[in-house]
Amino acid sequence: MERILALDFGKKRIGLALSDPLGLTAQGLETFERTRIRDDLAGLQQIAQRHGVTRLLLGNPLQMSGDESKQSEKAREFGERLRQATGLPVDYWDERYTTVLANQVLSEARVTLEKRKAQVDKIAAMILLEDYLEHRRFQRAAETEPHAEDQEAGQ
Repeated sequence: MERILALDFGKKRIGLALSDPLGLTAQGLETFERTRIRDDLAGLQQIAQRHGVTRLLLGNPLQMSGDESKQSEKAREFGERLRQATGLPVDYWDERYTTVLANQVLSEARVTLEKRKAQVDKIAAMILLEDYLEHRRFQRAAETEPHAEDQEAGQ
């Protein structure tokens, strides 16, 4: 069983979401307020330990073209430092639409702009993690599904 901690990385805040042990759902955690890099890494390491996290997922802010951006480089640098601090593997996942979707969800729920600011990073991390988990489920299903050639050969 694997617990994944997803991070929606930002300059001031990091949205956090945690998978259930079976890797089926994403639960939002309190948004992490950043201070100094050393303190950020220590705080995130404590959160990972407290929740029995075995893998980290960091949003990769790609450009709309799909190319890496300057923020992608910063996210990868932070991810590498986090990997070193925690000893956990770090995966990167396209986060181009997570904040837009998070704002849309909060807007449709009629959350005020003031309250939306506090929730958007957490919701974005949840969307990021849910997308990643869905992709992994689809990938596993495709790997275990018999191929058409195998079915024909067995007939």
